[in-house]
Amino acid sequence: MTAPVSHQPQGGWRAHPRLGDSTRRAIFESLVAAPKPAREPADLLPVSRPAVSQHLKVLKEAGLVADQAEGTRRVYRVQPAAIAAMREYLDRMWDHALAAFEAAVEQDAEADTEQDATQPPEPAEGPES
Repeated sequence: MTAPVSHQPQGGWRAHPRLGDSTRRAIFESLVAAPKPAREPADLLPVSRPAVSQHLKVLKEAGLVADQAEGTRRVYRVQPAAIAAMREYLDRMWDHALAAFEAAVEQDAEADTEQDATQPPEPAEGPES
């Protein structure tokens, strides 16, 4: 039996609610492909640059992205540790779901076996006369 999955935020996974916003998630996904300055997601999305900056601020506060000065601009990139924490959480959820499914299948199989044992055998069909 597996340990129950904690639904309390742990490690980098506390950041996942920040990805509930579709625009923020689109920005995050664009950064997964490659580090980018803030203006690039703004050029791709139907939102203003200030709005993208606000979303990046939220993602940065959640530990999902980091920024670095490059010349006159700030380049944002995904934090691998945050991705690893999300992956770990999803792996634990998946393991828990599979264990629960396995237990349900075994319980159904046992119930079927018990039901078969309590029912009289069906008469064998003989040759038609």
